[in-house]
Amino acid sequence: MPPSLTLDTVRRQADAVGRHGKSGRMANSIIGRDMAVDLGTANTLVYVRRRGVMLNEPSVVALNSQTREILAVGSEAKRMLGRTPDAITAIRPLRDGVIADFESTEQMLRIFIQRVHRRRYFAKPRLVVCVPSGITSVEQRAVKEAGYQAGARQVYIIEEPMAAAIGAGLPVHEATGNMIVDVGGGTTEVAVISLGGIVTSVSIRTAGDDLDAAIISWFKKEYSLMLGERTAEEIKIELGSAFPLPDEPEAEIRGRDLISGLPRTVVVSSAEVRQAIEEPVHAIVDAVRTTLDKTPPELAGDIMDRGLVLTGGGALLRGLDARLRHETGMPVHVADDPLHSVAMGAGRCVEEFEALQQVLISEPRR
Repeated sequence: MPPSLTLDTVRRQADAVGRHGKSGRMANSIIGRDMAVDLGTANTLVYVRRRGVMLNEPSVVALNSQTREILAVGSEAKRMLGRTPDAITAIRPLRDGVIADFESTEQMLRIFIQRVHRRRYFAKPRLVVCVPSGITSVEQRAVKEAGYQAGARQVYIIEEPMAAAIGAGLPVHEATGNMIVDVGGGTTEVAVISLGGIVTSVSIRTAGDDLDAAIISWFKKEYSLMLGERTAEEIKIELGSAFPLPDEPEAEIRGRDLISGLPRTVVVSSAEVRQAIEEPVHAIVDAVRTTLDKTPPELAGDIMDRGLVLTGGGALLRGLDARLRHETGMPVHVADDPLHSVAMGAGRCVEEFEALQQVLISEPRR
C-alpha cells in the first residue's frame, strides 16, 4: 500500500463508492485480502476480511505414494480415507492440533489460500493462524513457517481458546472471568480469560479423534468387529452422547468380523456408545475441573454467575453440556455456532486488527 494511502482513506473510498464500480473493487482488493486460518486437526477454515468464512474443508491430503505429489485436498481427499490403492496415500497432516507432516500441511494451506485469494499478483496477505494454547515454541514456529511458505507476508498467531472466546461473543477485554471450553478434533482447550489475556488454561490432547478411537477399540473388544475411522465418526455423530438421553436410539453398524474375516452387522444403542467413549469424555470433564481448581477466587465467582461456554465440534456431542453441568454444578452454554467460533474469533482480529492486536502473538521472521 503506498504511504499516502492510509487505511481510513481506503475505507472511506470503499464506503463512498459502495460495492459496485471500479473504485469500490480496487479498495476492497487492497484492504480485503487479509485472512484468518483455523488450522484444525479435523477441519481447516479460512476467513477472508470483509467476506466471512470462505472455506471449510477437512484437513486431509491425498498424495501419490512414490512422488509425494498432491492429488487431492479437503473433502475430495477425505472420501479417499481408508479406500486407497497402494499408489495413493490419504493422510491427515495435523495430529493433536499440531503439524505432523510439515510438507503436506504447507501444500494444503497454500492450495486453500489460493482458492479464496485469487489475486496472486497483488500483495501477499497478512495471516492470523489459530494454534492450541499448549503447543511448544518449536511447533509454533512450524505453523508460522507453513504460513510464510504458503505465501503470507506476515503471520500472526492467536491461541485457540482466545479466538473461540472472541468468536462466541464473550467480553474478553473486561475485568470479568470468561471460561471457554473448546473441544476440537485433536485438542481440548479449557481457559479462563480476563482483561484480554488468558489467566489460566489447560490444553489436553484428548478430543474428537480420541472419541473415534475409543469407539473403534470398544467394538473390537466387545463385538470382535473392526471398524474404519469414517464409520466410527458416523457412529459418534449419530449415537454418541455424554449423558443419559430421554430416548436411546439404536442403529445397525457394519464392519469386518475379526474371527471369520467376513463383513457383519450388529445393532447397538446410544447407551453402549456412551459406555465406549466414557474414558475420553471423563478426561475432558477432568480438564475443566483442573482449570477451575487453578482459577483465582474472584474470577471463579464470576464464572459461577456467568457459566462456561462450549465451542468446537465436540460441543455438538449430545449431553456434553448436561454432563459438565452435573459434574461442576455450574451453568453451561453452547455457543451459537460452535464449529465456526474459532474462525470467527480469528476473523474479528483481522477485521479489527488495531483494536485486537494485543491478543496476537507476533515475532518477526528470522
